Amino acid sequence: MTKPYIHIPLDEENRSISGYFTLEREVRLPYQGKEVLYTVGTGVMDSSCCGFGGCAYAMVPGFVVTWKEKKDLENRDISMVEPISDQESQKQLSKIIRKKEGVTQVNFL
Repeated sequence: MTKPYIHIPLDEENRSISGYFTLEREVRLPYQGKEVLYTVGTGVMDSSCCGFGGCAYAMVPGFVVTWKEKKDLENRDISMVEPISDQESQKQLSKIIRKKEGVTQVNFL
């Protein structure tokens, strides 16, 4: 099953009540004859009542089906992806991405 992925602008601070996150880059990684899309970013808690903190992370929308095929109402690109639900693939990809990017978390959407 495919689903749309709306590309979030890079290097733009996205604020929330306790801090912000910034996406630094999008990566298309070859994997078993397909292409995996993941994003790398940082999250910072700088306005939380619980203190300060942060982390580097990767988010994996899935395998690329179509790349930036259309735009949404806010003129953001939309790609179609196939989510990765296979546990073994998630485990292998997490290991590859952690090593390549130096992130502490890899989350599959």
